[in-house]
Amino acid sequence: MNAIVTNNDMTATAPVTEREVLLKVDNVSLSFGGVKAITDISLDIQKGEIRAIIGPNGAGKTSMLNVINGFYHPQEGTITWRGEVRRKMKPYEAATQGIARTFQNVALFKGMTTLDNIMSGRSLKMNKNFFWQMLWRGPAEQEEIEHRRKVEDIIDFLEIQAIRKTPVGRLPYGLQKRVELGRALAMEPELLLLDEPMAGMNLEEKEDMSRFILDVNQEFGTTIALIEHDMGVVMDLSDRVVVLDYGKKIADGPPEEVQASQAVIDAYLGVSH
Repeated sequence: MNAIVTNNDMTATAPVTEREVLLKVDNVSLSFGGVKAITDISLDIQKGEIRAIIGPNGAGKTSMLNVINGFYHPQEGTITWRGEVRRKMKPYEAATQGIARTFQNVALFKGMTTLDNIMSGRSLKMNKNFFWQMLWRGPAEQEEIEHRRKVEDIIDFLEIQAIRKTPVGRLPYGLQKRVELGRALAMEPELLLLDEPMAGMNLEEKEDMSRFILDVNQEFGTTIALIEHDMGVVMDLSDRVVVLDYGKKIADGPPEEVQASQAVIDAYLGVSH
């Protein structure tokens, strides 16, 4: 974890322009037996922003993403998505409603090619019934051609044309993370959840991934929530940052403000525990 640097001469930051709230978390708590993973956390994700979720190991960051995309159901609190309260939504329901996800540990089909892995992200967009898909003629064939065209556009966007026919199990880790991003983009999400998208990458790979994340946000208009340990990346990419520590929220605001928070500094340095 990179150290957090404060600037005592830092001037007040300009107020963040209010945007439409896409997703809202209200007083959410999640426990596993006697272990509290999340305790009474409230936050929101605004449409069009890059929202970072940071904190020391074990802070509850991945648990929060799992609550947002329906993998976990909180014991207390509510999740509101596009103005509607969600109750016990399943991950596939979240996906159909516009929430896509990448994982801390790469979750790809290692024996399949880059093209086929990204193509699997289009499965929710395929509408032809089993009869037409079995025949693979007429409407089903035309549908697959259209989806294949979109996948090829994503491959071009991520600059991975050279590995389109390569089984992903043979790719270096950094490229596997890029393929996983491509599969998530194939779902055409409104909200993209990225769990440590740069973990295990070298500096050059991190720079490439940062550029792609910014382009996804700015060119596609995709709202992004990401967990990231590299504080330099967080400060450069995010519009707002929420900080968790032992399952509790200890800071929330613009990157510069959060970086200067004494509670955040203490949490990262272990002073408060």
